Amino acid sequence: MHIYLSSLGCRLNEAELESWARQFRAGGHRVVSSPRDAQVMVLNSCAVTAEAARKSRQFINRLHRQNPRAHLVVTGCYAELEPARVAALTGVDLVIGNRDKERLVELVESQIEPATMPRLAAEPEATHMYAAARTRAFVKVQDGCRNRCAFCIVTIARGDERSRPLREVVDEINQLVAEGYREVVLTGVHLGGYGRDLGTDLYTLVQTVLRDTDIHRLRLSSLEPWDLPPHFWELWQDTRLMPHLHLPLQSGCDSTLRRMARRCDTASYVALVEAARAAIPDLTLTTDLIVGFPGETEAEWAATVEFVQRIGFGHMHIFTYSPRQGTAAARMKGQVDAKVKRERSRQMHAIAARMKAEHLRRFQHDVREVLWEGPGEPLSDGRVRWSGYTDNYLRVYALGPAGESWENQITPVRLLLPPDPHPDHLMAENLSPAAVPIPSPAAF
Repeated sequence: MHIYLSSLGCRLNEAELESWARQFRAGGHRVVSSPRDAQVMVLNSCAVTAEAARKSRQFINRLHRQNPRAHLVVTGCYAELEPARVAALTGVDLVIGNRDKERLVELVESQIEPATMPRLAAEPEATHMYAAARTRAFVKVQDGCRNRCAFCIVTIARGDERSRPLREVVDEINQLVAEGYREVVLTGVHLGGYGRDLGTDLYTLVQTVLRDTDIHRLRLSSLEPWDLPPHFWELWQDTRLMPHLHLPLQSGCDSTLRRMARRCDTASYVALVEAARAAIPDLTLTTDLIVGFPGETEAEWAATVEFVQRIGFGHMHIFTYSPRQGTAAARMKGQVDAKVKRERSRQMHAIAARMKAEHLRRFQHDVREVLWEGPGEPLSDGRVRWSGYTDNYLRVYALGPAGESWENQITPVRLLLPPDPHPDHLMAENLSPAAVPIPSPAAF
């Protein structure tokens, strides 16, 4: 079968997609890059907010319009929370809830007219769904969450915490290394809770992966700022563990955090960040922030603004709060006016852009290794603009001559700032010792 895989929402959804892609290929199917080439289309949907659920419906309709002859399979959080509504959408042939995700490939093979869709006579690894093949892979190590944050529907959609056995994770990463991947990102709904159901923990998982695999780069996805033991930072003594942490803050005001039912306060967050920065040189710290949570007063917002600037982040994902049916926050009084939320969001985006630029300036003229993901469109002069990430997750662009490939290579480069008062990326002076010098930054 020709399979098209697509995803909305979190990194965990992406990790699941990658796993299905490998399973489909191992079964002799072909994963294609366009829905128009597919016999089966799979959408891993999202429903973290009401807007995400709406986008999931839109995406389902779009997929059907693009290829009405293909079978359409919908899974993910939206399929779990509203299966009847999803099943009633035009073109949907199969709805698979989150609890059956591990059997998705089996269910597709058994229920989507296998007799009329022969398997291809192709090598399992002949195709890949991502443009930047063999570069970075997301590995799902955990699912579900025991936290009950007031704004979050994921605990209902994903269910109780479930961890994959250590050896299973190690075996998957070793297979990825054998396939040529240079970087792996460990991901989960509540990654910091890994192993609680198995009698182990995230520290042991990371330690085991570093010991028992030859992966060049290992990253951790989003980590809630709790459940991390004091000795956790010792793991970064192995330089293959990348100096980047995403610690969701959500609010910089203690009273707002209490309404959110978050399991941390600003003092514990500060202590965690200080310990991490002391142990991890050149750390890039990123976060999530919710603007306009129910009951957020001007004083609470001012406290968040002050706290965010005191911490300093390399990047921020900023979400304007919208009620999600089924969550405690949707029932709260004091819903913030839409105009106020827009203004606070504008203010925080401006702060985030300034902090990101300040963080990038710290690394101007440094030499750091970049994993190159792939080229963009050729420029008018024939050169190609490449993009990749440093070890501490800074986006870097560089120009190279046409016909030469740096895809999936890790090269040391000297970093430069683009001619922009508020840069959001860096430039590389050279792609490799033999690369052509970049004569003008204007192309960036």
